[in-house]
Amino acid sequence: GGGAGGAGGGGGGGINDDAERGVLARLKQQCGAQFTSKMEGMVTDLALAREKQAVFQAWRANKRGGDTPEAAALGGMDLSVTLLTTGYWPSYGVRVDALPGPMAAGVALFTRFYGESTSHRSLAWMHGLGSATVRGAFAPRPLELVVTTLQAAVLLLFNDAPGEALSFDEVKGRLGLPDEEAARTLHSFACGRHRVLAKAPDTKRVTAGDVFTVNGAFTDRMRRVKIPVPSVEDRRRVVAEVDKDRAHAVDAAVVRVMKARKALTHAQLTGEVVPQLARMFKPDVRLIKKRIESLIDREYLQRGEAPGTYNYLA
Repeated sequence: GGGAGGAGGGGGGGINDDAERGVLARLKQQCGAQFTSKMEGMVTDLALAREKQAVFQAWRANKRGGDTPEAAALGGMDLSVTLLTTGYWPSYGVRVDALPGPMAAGVALFTRFYGESTSHRSLAWMHGLGSATVRGAFAPRPLELVVTTLQAAVLLLFNDAPGEALSFDEVKGRLGLPDEEAARTLHSFACGRHRVLAKAPDTKRVTAGDVFTVNGAFTDRMRRVKIPVPSVEDRRRVVAEVDKDRAHAVDAAVVRVMKARKALTHAQLTGEVVPQLARMFKPDVRLIKKRIESLIDREYLQRGEAPGTYNYLA
């Protein structure tokens, strides 16, 4: 087999393995063994991961795992690791170059434990898949924050510098995060519904020059608060769908106008299309020009003899 991937977070204890294996057996019968081989590997992986976590907890509790520098640095932090086999699972991208103290100690402790059981595999930590519960000592009252591993890493940076401000570049640099991932994580704390961090300047977007401090006055009616992170994939998909819908709307408006007018200058065509589109969205003249070019290529329109004019093709 290949290497092993470690992903922080809980390990799916309530899953009914027998039911899953029953579904896989029916799929295997209908579609063949090749179709279900990876899914069978996933189910087996999760079952083995739960067993490995139990062994790790026992190892940590006895002298071998408890009297190590890593265990001392970890303190009372609980740690659960889901050990997955590379090849069965999709590739996940986000990793942190340098985790804050207790989290780094947890990684080192599990790495030591894993190294005692095998020398043929290596761990690749997928920090983007983990979750954590962080206790926040806010002035109104303590709260538990349910966050991702990356969010927890960002919050712990402020423990190292209590009362001090950290810039966007400092957060990104200390954790070794890409710009987009650092901006997403900080946005979840400073621009969303739960303002755990205060941002200067106080805008709705995170930029490179922003500075962040802990919002000591943060409170919530719930004692346990989940802090969501905006999804890159969802945002990109929505933007792409909106752009596609707008392109179709511009095409329809241009064709509608040209069918009625037969021949127009570029300024006249734009002047008639813009008011029609304004009921749905604020049109960009560059988008209109681009869509006109597309309609010419698809032979809905043609260029007139005079410069800057268009003719409708029936």
